[in-house]
Amino acid sequence: MENNTRNTLLSQILPPVVFGTSGLGNLYVELPFEEKRAIVAACIAHAPGKPVFDTAGKYGAGLSLEAIGKSLQELGVPPSEVLISNKLGWYQVPLTTDEPTFEPGVWKGLKNDAEQRISYDGILACFHQGNALLGDYTAQLVSVHDPDEYLAAATNPEEEEQRYQDVLDAYRALAELKAEGKVLGIGVGSKDWKVIRRITNDVALDWVMIANSLTVHQHPEELLRFIANLAENGIAVINSAVFNGGFLVGSDYYNYQLVDKNAEEGKQLYAWRDKFWALCAQFGILPAEACFNFSFNVAGIRSVALNTTKSEKVPVNAAIATKAVPADFWKAMREEGLIG
Repeated sequence: MENNTRNTLLSQILPPVVFGTSGLGNLYVELPFEEKRAIVAACIAHAPGKPVFDTAGKYGAGLSLEAIGKSLQELGVPPSEVLISNKLGWYQVPLTTDEPTFEPGVWKGLKNDAEQRISYDGILACFHQGNALLGDYTAQLVSVHDPDEYLAAATNPEEEEQRYQDVLDAYRALAELKAEGKVLGIGVGSKDWKVIRRITNDVALDWVMIANSLTVHQHPEELLRFIANLAENGIAVINSAVFNGGFLVGSDYYNYQLVDKNAEEGKQLYAWRDKFWALCAQFGILPAEACFNFSFNVAGIRSVALNTTKSEKVPVNAAIATKAVPADFWKAMREEGLIG
């Protein structure tokens, strides 16, 4: 009953579209602050309900948090009129190398680095630093970010178990923040959905964010069953990175890795995308609309997080939540072998 009550609250809060903000942290391209502010302003203007921003200390090593807070402050948006989700676990530190160490080649023009801190004290440090970077605003939804990466860094089973205990200790800290009324809900953000499944067996979560795992290109049956199970247990599910890191709508990066066009795997990815785009054109559908429609209409999905580095794309992203995609399109996708 407690889970269902929490999910009812989140269902009232979470709109179909959550605004992702990795672009505000200079993902792939360095943006001037004026454009970042314009993106935030467009999100406020076109939000389907209360605007919800999803961010993380990892996004530009805290730059996204700074851009959100400064933009909202300059736009005169009262803190009560927005909801900010901050995925915790990466702590801003000075940049001492030519480029950030946490994801080389992805983030542009950064003046800081970030290091992973997942533990009881570490997650609290990330929470307080995140709020400081936001300025007049505070995160109301919090989570442990990239526990899959943290666990994967273990060099042996014993270290992996210790690292998993660190994850559980981080959730103990988040549960205390919630009990003290400092946050509304706690969740998890991970690219490896099987790590999410492991955590849900040990932690009472309010929501989960699944990244890169459930898209029109990638949607394993086992994951679909897991998402339906989460919904049955009153856990809201946000689907993120539904364009596979931008690749499905035109980027050369698949899940944030540059695709090698000459490798066999790269050739297969581009061939799939060419067929996908051709069908979209045939039915008069934007690839982004098809990606959203597929990713949102999976049983159990509450919201989809969409990200952009162009302010003019924000109203397009907000509008695709209501775009109807004909059943014949999905029939053609199956006939072409593009989806199961």
